[in-house]
Amino acid sequence: MIVNYRTPDLTAAAVAHLRDGAPADRSLVVYIVDNGSGDNSVARLDATCPGAIVIASPINLGFAGGNNLALRDILASIPDDASRADSFVLLLNSDVEVEPETLPSCLAFMDSHPDAGIVGPRLLLPDGSLDLACRRGFPTPARAFWKLTGLARRFPNNPRFTGYNLTHLDEMETTEVDSVVGAFMLVRLSAIDRAGLLDDTFFMYGEDLDWAFRMKSDGWRVFYYPVATALHLKGATSRRQSYRMLYEFYRSMWLFHRKHYAPRSSRLLNWVVLAGIIARGAIAMASNALRPAHAKRVA
Repeated sequence: MIVNYRTPDLTAAAVAHLRDGAPADRSLVVYIVDNGSGDNSVARLDATCPGAIVIASPINLGFAGGNNLALRDILASIPDDASRADSFVLLLNSDVEVEPETLPSCLAFMDSHPDAGIVGPRLLLPDGSLDLACRRGFPTPARAFWKLTGLARRFPNNPRFTGYNLTHLDEMETTEVDSVVGAFMLVRLSAIDRAGLLDDTFFMYGEDLDWAFRMKSDGWRVFYYPVATALHLKGATSRRQSYRMLYEFYRSMWLFHRKHYAPRSSRLLNWVVLAGIIARGAIAMASNALRPAHAKRVA
């Protein structure tokens, strides 16, 4: 599944790369959701991605909402429980270029680990560095504090401070983690049966963490699998809306805390977390305003 928002060329390229590595022994059905682009994206995708199922949403539903349109169709098309156990859904960003062996490697891993609900590959940025979001711990209040205060960056090899981005771990080692990133997230369909759809309260960011949290609560395991790699042209799909994306990034932090940690945290801690998120978000917005257009952050 790929959600498109005014990036039909990127999306078509992502589909082409994905099909180049499609396993011969499996059926690959490509879903593209156009998220209210309001341009000629749908027509271009119909022309450049023959055979793909293109769903046109009249409005932008966000990453979770857009993917849910395709997920509902997929779940309705595979009603048999046995078939769902051997079926998988791939969430893929349009700015991710998979290698020919990326998807087959991840599928083989899932086949050999029937208790795995989610697997994600080693995602590399254009400069060759690791996209830190591709293997994460859940953002507990302590982990969020270490990250937002910069201590995690200052001490990247100290596991006390790096529980969120896991920079103390070898990036070439297969690791059970809390979550991978929704830019490339291969999910077992039977795990979705139990956890439900993505939570579209998260417009963008955080929905992948929330999904992984719910699946792990159901007993599924989540793995980072660096044998498989892909290139993430990070920001290519959202840089033009950098301020909105920064807002959604910090909003998602609060939504995740409120949903999973606030009910068992003290009122004081919840207020401290909220104040910290607001303060850090304000600083990020102000800093972004001073950057040249080509260097605007997207979170």
